Amino acid sequence: MLRTIRTQGAPAAVGPYSQAIEVNGFVYVSGQLPLDPSTGELITDFEKAVKQTIENVIHVVTASGSSIDRVVKINVYLTDMSRFGTFNEIYSTYFEDHRPARAVVEVRRLPKDAPLEIEAVAVTLD
Repeated sequence: MLRTIRTQGAPAAVGPYSQAIEVNGFVYVSGQLPLDPSTGELITDFEKAVKQTIENVIHVVTASGSSIDRVVKINVYLTDMSRFGTFNEIYSTYFEDHRPARAVVEVRRLPKDAPLEIEAVAVTLD
């Protein structure tokens, strides 16, 4: 059975998709941008953008009934790979002991000209 996940703690989808879908014990979180959920404004300062994007992922995962320590896979899209070190420094403050599988790739452009996008997969709490 599919369950659509929605939360006001993260920005609404910017297209025809869900913030996340839960199915068969997994939560698939759609790509999150550095959008302030209360205003919908894009955060362009890179360090603040990374934090907001990760916080958006956390809010969606939490809304599913799971938690950040149950995230098993993360995909990160950066528009500038020279910011990889800065990204890692901030990312590591959220994932200190728990280290999900992860991919980081550089892309030419993202929706709303965001500097990054993060998607995740988590397991549900039993």
